[in-house]
Amino acid sequence: MIEFSTPAIVPADPDANVADLLVERARSTPDRAIFGVPDGDGWRDVTAREFERQVIALAKGFVSAGIQPGDKIGFIAKTTYQWTLVDFALFYAGAVMVPVYETSSPSQLQWILSDSGAVGLITETAAHHETFQSVQDELPLVRSVWRMDEGIIERLTSEGTGVADEEIERRRRLAKGSDIATLIYTSGSTGRPKGCVLTHSNFVELSRNSAEALAEVVHQPGASTVLFITTAHVFARFMSILYIHAGVKTGHEPNTKNLVKTLGSFKPTLLLAVPRVFEKVYNSAEQKTETEGKGKIFRAAAHTAVEHSRRLQDGEKIGLGLKLRFRLFDKLVYSKLRALMGGRVTYAVSGSAPLGPRLGHFFHSLGIKILEGYGLTETTAPASVNLPDLIKVGTVGPALPGVSIRVADDGEVQVKGINVFREYWNNAEATAEAFDGEWFRTGDLGSLDEAGYLTITGRKKEIIVTAGGKNVAPAALEDPIRANPIVGQVVVVGDKKPFISALVTLDPEMLPAWLATHGESPDLTLEQAAKNPTVRAEIQRAIDEANKHVSRAESVRKFAVLGTEWTEATGHLTPKLSIKRAEITRDFAREIEELYSEPVSTTNISVPG
Repeated sequence: MIEFSTPAIVPADPDANVADLLVERARSTPDRAIFGVPDGDGWRDVTAREFERQVIALAKGFVSAGIQPGDKIGFIAKTTYQWTLVDFALFYAGAVMVPVYETSSPSQLQWILSDSGAVGLITETAAHHETFQSVQDELPLVRSVWRMDEGIIERLTSEGTGVADEEIERRRRLAKGSDIATLIYTSGSTGRPKGCVLTHSNFVELSRNSAEALAEVVHQPGASTVLFITTAHVFARFMSILYIHAGVKTGHEPNTKNLVKTLGSFKPTLLLAVPRVFEKVYNSAEQKTETEGKGKIFRAAAHTAVEHSRRLQDGEKIGLGLKLRFRLFDKLVYSKLRALMGGRVTYAVSGSAPLGPRLGHFFHSLGIKILEGYGLTETTAPASVNLPDLIKVGTVGPALPGVSIRVADDGEVQVKGINVFREYWNNAEATAEAFDGEWFRTGDLGSLDEAGYLTITGRKKEIIVTAGGKNVAPAALEDPIRANPIVGQVVVVGDKKPFISALVTLDPEMLPAWLATHGESPDLTLEQAAKNPTVRAEIQRAIDEANKHVSRAESVRKFAVLGTEWTEATGHLTPKLSIKRAEITRDFAREIEELYSEPVSTTNISVPG
């Protein structure tokens, strides 16, 4: 068993709670802008002092509305400034937020609110309220429902003026480090969501230590970011708290279709994203150049970028020819991509799924260091992250300060430390199964190198065992296939089957432009495109390329292109865009069986199903 630990940098404070982080920020830099809120075509600064004033005023409103310390309050809304305002107002009022994904179904909402024992719910839109109304009769404990679309923040702020400052200060101080800070339900990629009890110490100690480990990132002059990942997810929730602690100015963009425009006006220095976002940026740029007849230039630039970054990482000599090509493409391609992201981004934090070395090296050559990290809801998001002064592309970095990581004899990654959750809410059996002593069993497979840098290779439960006894990690095939611009999602199958196959969906955003540049009608529906020979040949090419990196027994031999999407709405993706493998294999069982209706040759070249 291999184990690495990183000692905590900041001494633990068992009495500290999350609200203390804002108190400290407002006292140390009261006039620093820690938020930018949309104001016409620009942004209006909100200082630390002003934000805390708004937090206290809203907390008074919650108190006047009858919220008691320890009450659990559901919250379903998009990623906006108001989300974090409500978050901290509930902390100051002594309440416990239970975030709900805005895309959650009525049954999911009902389960989360009933299991948590929530007594109140805050919704943002009429649609969210309608979702609640459809299950309201099954939620007798929910006595208060507030609607942001009906001006509840303003009304609560007004109604709370009679509550004394001293009462808010008393409530704010009630929680200690070991107390519950929030109850976050897992996204449910396998079975019913479980409520993770995350404590104040989980957030406080992890924020304080992460800020020191990533000082170069969060304390760079003018540090700023645009948050667009849902704050209901632990990844963005933790980072939003870290940003307040570190004084990083934060803007919000709830609609990713407006992201390029928002980045251009806000000009952040730091981005937080999941790998699919970086894939979209790359694929969109590639497709745009194809449309302009400059696809060959872009592909050459991408190849040069990856080679340049790899040589730098490996300490190899960079020849004059590579240097000259790199300078040329920096002017022609890389600079334009930097401008697309606002022109000031120097760092990006990526999590929730493997990024892949190709994208890591590509963005590194753009002057953007992607710090790929690893964690789960149960680890308050990050357990490890690449460090600014030593990035190993393809890994998820070493353990953060205060965290220990080990790889068990069966290859499972296990974690203990300041970030590990306390328990699953109302589920002692699941809690017991999740721990080996102090060590949390992540369910992920990985390896640690000699420097303690972690590489994730797959999920224990997702390992496919073919009829021939070969163990196959799906991610090793799915990630490179998904990198193709017209691929939406891919799921590798083959458990107890004679060979590996794949189900592939198409990306509806990228497809029309790709079709147009390849001599096909851009108006093809997904169903029509799935049967199109040119499209199928491109999927064939992507799969054959992925097959080059695995053994014959692991290679994809057959594939089916589906004429449908997998989305949150269809029940096939989680809110962080991870695939729900069990649901997909169940709903597309017929298509899978068809792939095995006829034998195939034993080469590494796949054939369409």
